[in-house]
Amino acid sequence: MTDDDNTLITVSRNDEDHRYEIHVGGVLAGFTVFRIDARGRLHFPHTEVDPAFRGRGIAQRVVAEAMADTARRGETVVPHCPVVAKYLREQDVPGLTIEWPEHPHPE
Repeated sequence: MTDDDNTLITVSRNDEDHRYEIHVGGVLAGFTVFRIDARGRLHFPHTEVDPAFRGRGIAQRVVAEAMADTARRGETVVPHCPVVAKYLREQDVPGLTIEWPEHPHPE
């Protein structure tokens, strides 16, 4: 995927750091963190975008790719982060299993 100025944008899962990362032109622009519980569910407590990249839809892109990848893997999402929760309320992610927390714990 590319930005408006044809800058390459990539999203990848970094299992070592437990997050999905978005790179713009090879530079880390943001990420969404996940934690895996004892039942194998992915809890998403936090999404962060470097201030230099704000206003370009970076948070939505990384969350969209993270949710699509999670669905492909057959994993369950527990959204705590307001950005992730908002995205899931507004977008349909085919095949994604969501367990809405009674009391979200964003970081």
